[in-house]
Amino acid sequence: MEIRDNSSEKINRSGYGSSISVDNVQALASEELKDIPIRYVRPEIESEAVLMDESLQVPVIDFNKLSVPGKPGYEDELAKLHVACRDWGFFQLINHGVSEVMNEMKKVTEEFFKLPLEEKMKYAQISGIIEGYGQAFVVSEDKNSIGVTCSISKTFDHYSNELNGVSKELFKFMSTNLGMEPNAISRLYENCIQSIRMNYYPPCRVADKVLGLAPHSDQTGLTLLVQVNEVQGLQIKKNSKWVPIKPIPGSIIVNIGDIMEIMSNGEYRSIEHRVTINLEKERISIAAFHTPGLEVKIGPLPEIIKEKTTKYKTIDVEDYLRLSISNKLDGKSLIEQMKIQE
Repeated sequence: MEIRDNSSEKINRSGYGSSISVDNVQALASEELKDIPIRYVRPEIESEAVLMDESLQVPVIDFNKLSVPGKPGYEDELAKLHVACRDWGFFQLINHGVSEVMNEMKKVTEEFFKLPLEEKMKYAQISGIIEGYGQAFVVSEDKNSIGVTCSISKTFDHYSNELNGVSKELFKFMSTNLGMEPNAISRLYENCIQSIRMNYYPPCRVADKVLGLAPHSDQTGLTLLVQVNEVQGLQIKKNSKWVPIKPIPGSIIVNIGDIMEIMSNGEYRSIEHRVTINLEKERISIAAFHTPGLEVKIGPLPEIIKEKTTKYKTIDVEDYLRLSISNKLDGKSLIEQMKIQE
């Protein structure tokens, strides 16, 4: 994972915490293991309900309809976006204008994961640093999920800048929907800390007993996820049941993070989601996370609170980053820590 601010300079994340070292899961998946390592087994999966009703899908937002205020369809699409952020926390973005660089990034990501392990290890994480090829979110010796991250240099800058631009536009629409002037949220991301993670989820012969990523909400402001291949696996929690997301080819899956929930004082809510494993095929995705610059304080925005009760604490971004990186993937545990107890 490579982390940059809006000037594309890499940010030194030493001192914020890191993942502990575990066996390489891509290598493990290629072996004929008699037993799956216990850290990856999730016995609760078999008892949790999954809705297979394909009519229940996250909203689809047409970015092109939002390009010009007053354009036919603009108001309806803006209202649709508000419902998506408030009631779902997830949506699929189409006609976003960044398909060319997305396809380039997909290609180099697939090529990277096809390299021999010794080649990939040239980009391995260094102890105490979260950037590089390795694992993420492994913060204890307890059971955890399968996931591989990597850092890619070619095509990265272009992809990073384009997705950062899309996120800034989305923040403007969200500001409008929340009753603020359009730049109220986007200006907090002028020095945006952007993290990009390329995920590889290998197939598993006991796919019904393991997870690719444990249930969690994203601890950043906004996440833009691109599905690299056609293997599904992402599920969101809706009304206490898991709903599989069926990606639209060429779309970007967008989800509200904890920071946006905090800043909107709970008007927009981050949603628990998880990644399941396929029995026969690998799944690859690219996630771009967006966090305000280090000069920003994370807390409910004054323009939103007004006469309302403040529901969340306010802390510096730097303190929030330390808290989030050291936090296990465990539902919405970080949000619970940020809530003001009545």
